[in-house]
Amino acid sequence: MKELLVRGLSGVLYVSILIFSMNSSEIAFQMLFLIIGLICLFEFNQLIHLKTFILFPILIGFFIMFSYLKFDFYATKLLLILTGFVNLFLFKDLLWVSKIPMFGQKKYVVSILYLISGFVFIALIPFYSGEFSSNIIVSVFVLIWTNDTFAYLVGKNFGKRKLLERVSPKKTMEGFFGGLIAASAASFIIFKYLSIFDPLIWLGLAFITSVFGTIGDLVQSKFKRQAGVKDSGALMPGHGGLYDRLDSIIYASPFIYIYLLVIDYVS
Repeated sequence: MKELLVRGLSGVLYVSILIFSMNSSEIAFQMLFLIIGLICLFEFNQLIHLKTFILFPILIGFFIMFSYLKFDFYATKLLLILTGFVNLFLFKDLLWVSKIPMFGQKKYVVSILYLISGFVFIALIPFYSGEFSSNIIVSVFVLIWTNDTFAYLVGKNFGKRKLLERVSPKKTMEGFFGGLIAASAASFIIFKYLSIFDPLIWLGLAFITSVFGTIGDLVQSKFKRQAGVKDSGALMPGHGGLYDRLDSIIYASPFIYIYLLVIDYVS
């Protein structure tokens, strides 16, 4: 009972801080995710046994250039292409390689073009149309949280067929579809309250968030399995580290961002 209470309180505090920063101002949002990004980078470095500090100024530099200054749209598109390529490579390794080749020469590439770039695109999502939109980033996190919550509940109570047992034994096909359906329902509720997109666009966003968020969760599970640890950290009592909480959105963010860019361009 005590453990459940601690887990609940830390979860409420985490969500409250995120929602407050997103609805506060551009600077508050960017500063919070810069700090969170630095913490997650530290946890990730520990996970892959990378002992260096050079990546921290790279993260700060990327945030300043791409998120705060937005200095060159074509450079952002190049980063988006490279990040998407690396993420798809991680997905390929997840399915067909017994061990993601992370503990060798690819550490720096993946650290920059998976984790650091993931945070850059989280920070860019609310600027997809050129102006800061707190509604869209809050909505993306609501879809992520809805998918994760219902995937867990449906999988725990009705799950029978394993999704990818050798990586994450507890994840099931039933849980995946339960999360996807719940996120789709949440997207319709969001549409009723916001007049940003039509229902089909929200449904597409829910699909991308659920599918790529689930892949991101599985990729992180494989990292942890290779490292032989249960959690990436212990900053959040009952939840593990911040990287444990943000693995879905870190992986999904470049795909969400490109989807929003396409929708904005077409509209």
